[in-house]
Amino acid sequence: MSILVTGGTGYIGSHTALKLLERGERVVLLDNFSNSGPDVLTRMEEIAGCALRFYRGDILCADTLSEIFRTEDVEGVVHFAGLKAVGESVQKPLEYYRNNVAGTLNLLEVIGRFGVKNFVFSSSATVYGSRSVAPYREDMPAGGCTNPYGQTKYIIELMLQDLYASDDSYNITALRYFNPIGAHPSGKIGESPSGVPNNLMPYITQVAAGKLPELRVFGADYDTPDGTCIRDYIHVEDLAEGHVLALRNQRGFNIYNLGTGTGTSVLGLVSAFEEATDVKIPYRIADRRPGDVQTSFAAVTKAREELGFLARFDVRRMCEDSWRWERYANGHA
Repeated sequence: MSILVTGGTGYIGSHTALKLLERGERVVLLDNFSNSGPDVLTRMEEIAGCALRFYRGDILCADTLSEIFRTEDVEGVVHFAGLKAVGESVQKPLEYYRNNVAGTLNLLEVIGRFGVKNFVFSSSATVYGSRSVAPYREDMPAGGCTNPYGQTKYIIELMLQDLYASDDSYNITALRYFNPIGAHPSGKIGESPSGVPNNLMPYITQVAAGKLPELRVFGADYDTPDGTCIRDYIHVEDLAEGHVLALRNQRGFNIYNLGTGTGTSVLGLVSAFEEATDVKIPYRIADRRPGDVQTSFAAVTKAREELGFLARFDVRRMCEDSWRWERYANGHA
């Protein structure tokens, strides 16, 4: 029996696939390489020490999905495939709704036809929107999202909840995770955005590597200790472990936060990176970015008590691993 990982060569998907392999699972990957490439698959195979089952395709293509389920003995799906940049979603909302919502609907229809009942969804803390105050708990109202990316995640959660209500033989888990950073300890895979990064850590590492002249800090007039946004940064390896635990503990429909429960400001992360790497990061303050919320960090009690999940790595380790990956990527460009 196999686990299908959609978006399996993407940043979080690749780490989760490797973690599943470490735990003895048979893994099948699907990706269209929109935010990765064949070289990622090669490096994953180097780390795993074996060839991986891979299909190049898109979740919008029912024929590709059907081929996978006809060919592979799939018992569960971990669904990462989707567009993920908050700022871009504000500029291109229809593209996000088409890819994320319509693509997931397509995937759910196919797994229904093939009788696959175990589904883990890569959701996001953005579903909490602006209605609730951090720390965010899973029982807080969701919705009222500040950007189309978050809206797509919330809509998909509603779809999954309704699917379970219609057929409780499904096991469905939505993981609302916060801000993944870091990289694989080997240094061979990590976050590798195309163009100017949308996320903070790859922006920092590219400045550190001399690829970009300076970091833009979007807003320094928030009501926070240093005026910059606060986020809950979680190591991608911890996040991957959370998906393994979610698969192993599925029963019914559940939602869990995956975070550390600790908030770090933008300038706080810059300072932590400088201390961890001894590399100075020049920055300038820019206007606030549309769609950003001021403060976001997780309440982690539910995931700890029901999944046994506890983040192991601190911000310094996240910075060290991110920098190791950036230097590796520079040497293999």
